[in-house]
Amino acid sequence: MPRIRIELPEQFSFSTDIALYVGHMNYGGHLDNALLLSVVSEARARFFGSLGYSELDVEGLGIIIADAALQYRSEAFHGEVMQVRMTATDFGSKGCDLLWCMNEKSSQREVARGKTGIVFFDYRLRQAAPVPEAFRRRATAGICAA
Repeated sequence: MPRIRIELPEQFSFSTDIALYVGHMNYGGHLDNALLLSVVSEARARFFGSLGYSELDVEGLGIIIADAALQYRSEAFHGEVMQVRMTATDFGSKGCDLLWCMNEKSSQREVARGKTGIVFFDYRLRQAAPVPEAFRRRATAGICAA
């Protein structure tokens, strides 16, 4: 079975720093695979916040996670600060991908990279909804070099 390969963009629109706590570690003393996604979830919430949204209110719509893929590149340990960069790409009619990369801040050692597919969702109607144009503009406006 071939390994997952995630190609990263040259530029990201958002970056945030997240410290790793004891609760993020597993019995091997490094970042737990399941808890890596919780760190990425925090970064995603901050990404939406930086655009003036929450995950439950993007121009009146929420988001749901459609899929996720990731590649581990190195271990991460308690006390390290992760720089998580994220950008929205591959827009479709009802969603897009959030590509992300996580590096240890001081050394820039790559820890993981991934893709989270999101779909916009009207919770009142309980159905997928078109990507809000204002979100598309905001999410792609501030692209900065990684």
